[in-house]
Amino acid sequence: MAFGFSPKYIQILPIDPLTPQQFLVLAIEAAKKLDWNIAFETETGFIAYTKFSMSSWSEEVKVTIEGDQATLKSECTGNQLVDWGKNKGNIESLVAELELLKSSATPEDMAVQFEELKLTLAANEEDNQGKTPPATKGKLTGILSLFWPSKGYFITPIIIDLNIFIFILMVISGVDFMSPDTKDLLRWGANFRPSTLNGEWWRLITNVFLHIGLFHLLFNMYALLYIGLLLEPYLGKLRFAAAYILTGIVASTTSLYMHETTVSAGASGAIFGMYGVFLAMLTTNFIEKSARKAMFTSIVVFVAYNLLNGMKGGIDNAAHVGGLISGFIIGYLYYPSLKAPDRMDLKLGIVSALSIFVLIACFTVVSRIPDNLGQYDKKMKTFASMESMALEVYQMPKNTPRDTLLMEIKDRGLYYWNQDIELINGLDKLDLPDILHKRDKMLVNYCNLRIKSYNLIYKAIDENSGNYKDSIEFYNKNIQGLIDSLKGK
Repeated sequence: MAFGFSPKYIQILPIDPLTPQQFLVLAIEAAKKLDWNIAFETETGFIAYTKFSMSSWSEEVKVTIEGDQATLKSECTGNQLVDWGKNKGNIESLVAELELLKSSATPEDMAVQFEELKLTLAANEEDNQGKTPPATKGKLTGILSLFWPSKGYFITPIIIDLNIFIFILMVISGVDFMSPDTKDLLRWGANFRPSTLNGEWWRLITNVFLHIGLFHLLFNMYALLYIGLLLEPYLGKLRFAAAYILTGIVASTTSLYMHETTVSAGASGAIFGMYGVFLAMLTTNFIEKSARKAMFTSIVVFVAYNLLNGMKGGIDNAAHVGGLISGFIIGYLYYPSLKAPDRMDLKLGIVSALSIFVLIACFTVVSRIPDNLGQYDKKMKTFASMESMALEVYQMPKNTPRDTLLMEIKDRGLYYWNQDIELINGLDKLDLPDILHKRDKMLVNYCNLRIKSYNLIYKAIDENSGNYKDSIEFYNKNIQGLIDSLKGK
């Protein structure tokens, strides 16, 4: 049983007494007898893909002949961590089939087969250009190589490193590494409609590099690592980086549009975008057919599982869907430049046009999102200001003239309490969470109690009477109870 990132099994096999050419034709024949799909053939080896079934992922089997030995490697194409012995079984089956063919094949037959292979290779040479599966996964030599930029794997480790670096900074600053609270996430740049719509547009991108705890970070970085190893060698640095940033912005915008009170953070929207790009490419003929089939099933299962899992509470599935769809569209728009790798002008033109379009589209959408919570917050500041002016009567000196005191109660106190009621009644027309509507009712009740109390105080002062003392205390007691409830006491 192999365990690790992209589990694999490798066996070095002497080819004696066969020649390299004889071993190659027999190995190809053995793979065909095992019903594997032969994807690529050269005069020194081939790549094949095993059949996919509901109980087993497809694996990539690569045979490379060097000198008097052959390297047989079977590697998982999916993003599973354990292969349950499947890769070793593939190599054992191939070797067993080879031994059977050795006993019946003649040198003459193998020579004819090799000549036929050369003719096939010559005929398919132009068609297979650029379709060889990326070999980035095989170049990773250890855990540190996952975080170090290299050819064909440059932008992915930079993004991974940046996400980890920001997470470390958050933890050093005192943020809980397992379960950060909302205030910390907002302080570090999480996406939140009232904040984002009130001038903090940078949250649309900064939230893509934040994570809500260690496990959130690990799961997202694993998914990014897998798709980065597959996709970046095809796209190159510029297209990969642009796709990640643009799909991340679209994912954030979708989340903002769908959620009024959700605090959103995480790279998953952009990561879904990269899976969308790759899915689009796998529906074209840019990648060889057998490789497409093997990878397409793996990607679809991963995306479907995570979208279904995202229906649970606490997961921002809107960002996932927004990233996935935008990535799918970007993948198709990249296709012309991928088919013409020498056209730098075409690549730059498509990336530039996409960037401008996405930014304008997202700005247009964001500018039309109703900011009910933002309006509510501004109005509540006005409420607090008028409340403060209404309460100034309690701060007047004891020797204040009677007429001045009565005017303060009537022209400022009662006036501003009534203004606050009008303000709250207007807020109640907004599309707000139920909890805020309930709070508004409590605030109206609070203002009405204040008005009743002020009317009695006015009468007591005007009539110079102590008959209203008990009633005033009753109202004040109810007012304090409401204040405690509003504060959550």
